[in-house]
Amino acid sequence: MGASKSESFSAEHNEMAILFKALSNPARVAIVDYLLSVDSCICGDIVNELPLAQSTISQHLKELKNANIIKGSIEGTAICYCINQETIQKIEKHFSLISHKLNSKCC
Repeated sequence: MGASKSESFSAEHNEMAILFKALSNPARVAIVDYLLSVDSCICGDIVNELPLAQSTISQHLKELKNANIIKGSIEGTAICYCINQETIQKIEKHFSLISHKLNSKCC
């Protein structure tokens, strides 16, 4: 979305769009699922779990980190990634609001 177009929407709408765009790739969804199944992991561990090249996984990790969906901490020569719970709670709140509005409508 161009800068002039994004200015027409609320900060929350723009934030959700960034999050959903980051999660719109099945490899990224798989990475998030994997990170949810472990406490934290090293990038190399993810490479062993997904049928993608290390460079491709690194790019997906970068996109997830830029969207603040995951956090990374440097431990020696490796970067350990984990889910950013605060961001997931924002997504959950957004979908909860959608669900509440749908459930309050009469059909």
